[in-house]
Amino acid sequence: DVPVVLMIDEVDSASNNQVFLDFLAQLRDGYISRNTKGIPAFHSVILAGVNDVKHLKSKIRPDEDGKENSPWNISADFDIDMSLSESGIKGMLDEYEADHHTGMDTAFMAKLIRDQTSGYPFLVSRICQLIDEKICREMSLSEAWTEEGFLTAVKMLISENNTLFQTITKNLKLYPKLKAALRSILMDGITLSYSSDQEDIVCMEMYGLIRNDDNRVKVANRIFETRLYNLFISEEEMNDNVFFNNGAREKNLFVKDGKLNMTAVLEGFIRTFTEVFGKPEERFKEKDGRALFLMYLKPIINGTGNYYIEAQTRDQTRTDVIVDYHGERFIIELKIWRGPRYNADGEQQTCEYLNYFNLETGYMLSFNFNKEKEQGVKEISIHGKKLIEATV
Repeated sequence: DVPVVLMIDEVDSASNNQVFLDFLAQLRDGYISRNTKGIPAFHSVILAGVNDVKHLKSKIRPDEDGKENSPWNISADFDIDMSLSESGIKGMLDEYEADHHTGMDTAFMAKLIRDQTSGYPFLVSRICQLIDEKICREMSLSEAWTEEGFLTAVKMLISENNTLFQTITKNLKLYPKLKAALRSILMDGITLSYSSDQEDIVCMEMYGLIRNDDNRVKVANRIFETRLYNLFISEEEMNDNVFFNNGAREKNLFVKDGKLNMTAVLEGFIRTFTEVFGKPEERFKEKDGRALFLMYLKPIINGTGNYYIEAQTRDQTRTDVIVDYHGERFIIELKIWRGPRYNADGEQQTCEYLNYFNLETGYMLSFNFNKEKEQGVKEISIHGKKLIEATV
């Protein structure tokens, strides 16, 4: 006899069906009795798309407590880290380079890919596939396997509607608390402690959306972050948000000959902010400024540029927004004005960041509640770097 393996996918979506649960129980009984009673059974049964084999249904209503425990109680922990390391990615690129002779710096490309994907296997493979199959049609092979080609591939990946992103969107609809938690982390800068006892956190980790970073919840990678930012911002767009609308309407004022004028973008944001809020009140928080600025920025760079939030600075005090547009990189620090000393610290931090990225110009956007503030944009020079400071 030929052994037969049965694989059942999307188990969670059917775990609310008693007939399905009875079917699983029958499979289990047959499997256990295959040797003692000679009952024909599958060689193995694989359950895919399930939260926990001991807890098939993760979203239980009070009247369905009896269905919480699965009749299928054979399980094994899976502790293997499936993410690809930077050296592992480099090894794959080395093999590709040996076959195609692109002249790429495989170590540099591996770092770029790892930084954006955190080694998520599908994202790593998809970026490489896009460069190989699509970017190479638009530019030469040697040009495609550079940072410019990489950023183009990332932009294409973030914009596409693949099955991975569809699954993420579906799960966010199924678990509104999960979606709210992710929104608070990204848009509000909330630090969420990691706890394996919290079902929403367990769900997020199981779906690959988050990871445990020193007992803090962190979105798994920058690609997911940007997709989630775009989702949350698009929801505001559907609500006819004035910042998004103004950014879209004024886009041509900020882009000339394919170059983005970030100083003009900051000036435009200040105009819109003043029109909408007048003088901001003390209860205004840095997170509010972050969300409004991203809503204003997104339609301006949409289709051409990428952006992400530097996770190390995403908190309640300051945020660094990194924008890549047509081969240029912009660093914008957003913060609430808390006095000259705090502002000087922010200037120093921005300069250090510019050194890290080998940039000469940085940008700061401060929300100042002082009645005698000087609103507008000015240019200063610190440690040989040019800083464009915008105050609203």
